[in-house]
Order: sequence, then C-alpha cells, then structure tokens
Amino acid sequence: MKIGIVCYPTFGGSGVVATELGKALAAHGHQIHFITYSQPARLDFFSENLFYHEVTISKYPLFDFPPYELALASKLVDVVRFEQLDILHVHYAIPHASAAFMAKQILATYNIKIPVVTTLHGTDITLVGKDASYSPVVTFSINQSDGVTAVSQNLKAETLNHFDIHREIRVIPNFIDLARFSLKPRQHFKQAIAPGDERILVHTSNFRKVKRTTDVIRIFKKVKERIPSKLLMVGDGPERTHAEQLSRELGVADDVRFLGKQDAIEEILSVSDLFLIPSGSESFGLAALEAMACKVPIISSNTGGLPELNHNGVTGYLSEIGDVDDMAANAIHILEDNDRLEQFKEAALNRAKDFQLANIMPLYEQYYQEVIAEVASA
Repeated sequence: MKIGIVCYPTFGGSGVVATELGKALAAHGHQIHFITYSQPARLDFFSENLFYHEVTISKYPLFDFPPYELALASKLVDVVRFEQLDILHVHYAIPHASAAFMAKQILATYNIKIPVVTTLHGTDITLVGKDASYSPVVTFSINQSDGVTAVSQNLKAETLNHFDIHREIRVIPNFIDLARFSLKPRQHFKQAIAPGDERILVHTSNFRKVKRTTDVIRIFKKVKERIPSKLLMVGDGPERTHAEQLSRELGVADDVRFLGKQDAIEEILSVSDLFLIPSGSESFGLAALEAMACKVPIISSNTGGLPELNHNGVTGYLSEIGDVDDMAANAIHILEDNDRLEQFKEAALNRAKDFQLANIMPLYEQYYQEVIAEVASA
C-alpha cells in the first residue's frame, strides 16, 4: 500500500507513535509518505520506502496567524494526486482530520476517492477538543472520517461521552519496538549516576502541567527519606523551572538531575529502577510502556488509559491523582526489597510484550484494507 501519514513532528506521544508506525510499515514493504511542517523527530534514517513532504506556509501580512490547515490540505491534495496514495492516516484530530476532509473534497473534483483514517491520541479529545472553539469541527471531522481509531478503551469512552459521534471507533493500542526498547547493559552509566548503589527513579515527559512534574519531586523526597535514591528528570517544557525550584526548596536538588530532551531514552531507562508518571491525564501512557519494556516498574495515577497498561500490584501501582503519599509508599514498597523489585521488573517486561510492534502493526494493516475496500465499494 501507498500510505500518507500526517502527524505533529515532535517528541510528543502522537508524533512518536505515527513516526514509529510509518517506519515499521515501510520495513514491512509499504510505501510511506510523511506529510507535515518539519521532519518528524524520530524519522532519523534513510529507507527506500520512506518519503517526507514538507508543508510550506506562506506568510502574508494579512494573516495574524499562518493558515496551516489550508496549507496542509493543499499539500495533501498534491501528494495524493502525484504519488497516487491508497489511504491517508491522520494522527491527532486537530487540525489534521479537518484538513484531510477538505483535501478529500477537493480530490473528489479530480475523481479521486481517498480513504481517511483518523487516530485519536488523547489531548485532541480530552483537552483541546472539548474547547467550545473547536468542538463542532472535531465532531464533524471524526464523523466524516472513513475510519477512526483510539489508543485506549478509555479514550474511546471519553470521545463517545463528550462528542456526538456516529462512526465506529476501533481501539488499536500504542505499541513498543522491543528491538530498541529493552534492557541494555549500562553498568558504567549506572555507577556514574549512583556511585553509592542508590536506587534510580526516572520521569520522562514534556513537562506540561498535566504531567504533574512537581508531584514527581514530592514523591522522590519521601522515597529518599527512607531509601538512598537518585532521580532523573528527562524532557523539557513549561513546568521544568517549577520542578527545579521545588527540588531546591525540598533540599533534594543534589540528587535530582534534569537531563533535558534525550533521543536515546532507552539508555536512561536501562539504568533505572522505577518510573514515576503521576499525570492528571493520560490517554494511554506511552512513556510508561517504554519504561516497562526496559524492565522498569511503574508508579502512576489511575487516570485515563493507565489502568489498562499498568496492572495494580503486578507491574507497579496505581494511585489517585495527586496522592503523593500513596505513590511514595508504593514506591518504597517496591524498592526496599531486592527480590520484590525483581518480580515487578519481570512483570513489567512481560506486560510490555503484549504491546510489541509485531502484535499491533497487523491490526493497522487489516484496518487500512477494510477502510479502502469500504470506500471503493461506496
């Protein structure tokens, strides 16, 4: 198949999933065309089946804000026509689904029927989509898609609860490439981080308010009072300054390292003992899955799709949002006993195997074929 993939080219979950899916599909023999405003962060190697088409935006003085949706729709029309794509797969509803609808209508004037699959990732529904400014467009765009997927049962339920959706929503979960995300022998790195054989806790995110990064610092302080520990904070964003300041105020700054954005996150996870994800909202929890694949148990909130991934008392523990005391107590329970920690690590890896790429990619391939056949027969 010739597949067009539209996504945000960033380190965020939807962009990562879209890029990794495209790379896997290309390796499986499909021709993949990425269409976005800059090269996706993880599109970092050459393949004969991978293509990138940049969306350029004209900057006219008339516009206070560049009309990206219009530029994207025009680019989609161009790529579909001249590359003869079989299907478009747009990740994140805003503005990709509405731009795809516009492109589809334009292509119809050329007697081209292009199927469109929209994948809902989370904040496009739970946060941005609920905004009254966008809700009608989100609802319309989802209903006009030829196929719709969501990354968790919870996100599907949220979508149906908050929007008047008439389309079937197929749940296809996020996935992990176990060839990349696996425990690596990095003892020298671990010794450098924790020379006293301290436990290493880790958090990765985009440091937005919803990630509750200051809760991570508070949890760590309580753990450190009981168990010698270090904390690695991976990523960057608006809440980083607050988290850094809080670590100083709580007297733990010397044991917290802010590493910024990192490409080789699996290297850091390989030296970690526990992953903290106390988010206020998570449609799936891709960062947690990456940790689990590297044999790192999870301390998480019980929001969104996290309970579908993190099995309470098996792969880690779930707590109410904001319950720092419970999260810290659960973390201490896992970390204080070597045998218990190893049991949680093994269980985390076994759970991650359920989401390995080889299990999930065929679900997308099958869905593409269903949607293409349905549009062709309409």
